[in-house]
Amino acid sequence: MRRGTFVRWGVPIAAAAVIGAAIGAGPVIAAVSGEPTLPERSAQQLLADAVAATGKEGGIAPMSGTVQQTASLGLPALPQTGEASPLSLLSGSHEVKVWYGGADKVRVALPTQLNETNLIVNGDTAWYWESATNTATKLTIKAEARQDKRALPTPRPTDVTPQQVAEHLLANVDQHTAVRVINTAQVAGRPVYQLVLAPKDAGSLVQEIRIALDGETYVPLQVQVYAKGSAEPAFQVGFTQVTFTPPAAENFTFTPPAGAKVEEKTLGAGMEQEVAADRAEHAEHAKDVAERAKVVGQGWTTVAVVPFSLSDLKTATPSDGRQGRGPGSGAGADPSALIDSVLKSATPVSGTWGSGKLIKTKLVTALLTDDGRLLVGAVTPEEITKAAGTK
Repeated sequence: MRRGTFVRWGVPIAAAAVIGAAIGAGPVIAAVSGEPTLPERSAQQLLADAVAATGKEGGIAPMSGTVQQTASLGLPALPQTGEASPLSLLSGSHEVKVWYGGADKVRVALPTQLNETNLIVNGDTAWYWESATNTATKLTIKAEARQDKRALPTPRPTDVTPQQVAEHLLANVDQHTAVRVINTAQVAGRPVYQLVLAPKDAGSLVQEIRIALDGETYVPLQVQVYAKGSAEPAFQVGFTQVTFTPPAAENFTFTPPAGAKVEEKTLGAGMEQEVAADRAEHAEHAKDVAERAKVVGQGWTTVAVVPFSLSDLKTATPSDGRQGRGPGSGAGADPSALIDSVLKSATPVSGTWGSGKLIKTKLVTALLTDDGRLLVGAVTPEEITKAAGTK
């Protein structure tokens, strides 16, 4: 398994800080009609409640459940990819099962049609299991690694559930966003408050985003993104079943099946060096992208502009064999085939800025110009071609 897989699992989510940054949304009072009706709460109160729920010592309360992610972005027919490929998440429905008994008792299962991947953390021992290859990796977590949470392969439920998505969205609540609250919805059979975020700028393809907070625990249970003109969400991630009780102990035990190939690794001081090296690598890449890219517009109509050619796009996939195993590793994915498929649906466009190919989905518009630029944003084609004229 490549180093980055475990590092990604171990990155903690600073829920309190991110959600706290969104408290400036304003005192929007919840509606009081319909069923089920929850006590009246303002947006500020709800965000503060979420901070209290996720920022307390030990994280959120023990829980378990099933998360479903669905996407209907209006993309052309995609090429066949491996079920574990990130490209598979661009369409259809996918499930993840989570059990959370505390910071040192976590299990995440990614079932597919024929196989399943599991990560199980129980105290100072962790297992990573892939049924497709009949391989298991046993991790012994030394004391120094346990003290440094960044080095632990410990995914919180927030790493794979609606909370992670909610944090990123709430971090961008600003003067460009209208916020209201609904307190008459249900998710996974539980009454929820819904924070509804809507762009004020008509140039955005997003109609609104709904973030459902559990009415009792204030944990995000669902995020829905609606495109303009669509009655159904273009993207949704949420619990279909959730229980806020400690999972049974057997959920955190694992015995490799007969015939499985078992590897053993130890996480300790050496892991800290790997974490540091991985972070340095990502920081250097981010710096390079930042130096080459620019941003046009603001708020919901922001457009990213990156110097890029079609040949660059097709060769951007790592060729050093680092895709490896692990959730989201890209096994079986063929980005080049995806690009070819999408470009077949592209529309030739031109203007005073030049010419290029325009790709539009329900939520995102992209423009690949003939002069070597890639423009991407959740904006209308008019907005993105206007951005193309900004030098």
